Amino acid sequence: MNKRPLSITIISWLFIAVGAFALGYHLLPQHIGELKGQLLLWVCLVRVLAIISGVFMLRGFNWARWLLVVWLAYHVILSGLHSASQVVVHGLLFVVILYFLFRAPARAYFRIAAPDFAKPHERQH
Repeated sequence: MNKRPLSITIISWLFIAVGAFALGYHLLPQHIGELKGQLLLWVCLVRVLAIISGVFMLRGFNWARWLLVVWLAYHVILSGLHSASQVVVHGLLFVVILYFLFRAPARAYFRIAAPDFAKPHERQH
């Protein structure tokens, strides 16, 4: 099994933590009233996707790496509704994380690390 790059471990745990803390924050009784109905559901779903991405990246699933890319791109676009400084911060974060997610060691890890059931096209019959 290919060793997981430290950068992938750090990014994975970072997004697990960010997703968990943000989900917890939005589910606190004093904050639930801030978001109504479907908006609260959507915000919580986005937080859960960050957690899922982090957990499955730790396990070497390539789709989780792509989920994180989509998650980050969504946040760059969403930050455009707030301020230019948020776009810059999210954009820089996006570029830095993309760099680490697609470096040669990360590509090798995601190509090799995933369990056989995640790669049906490579299974021997």
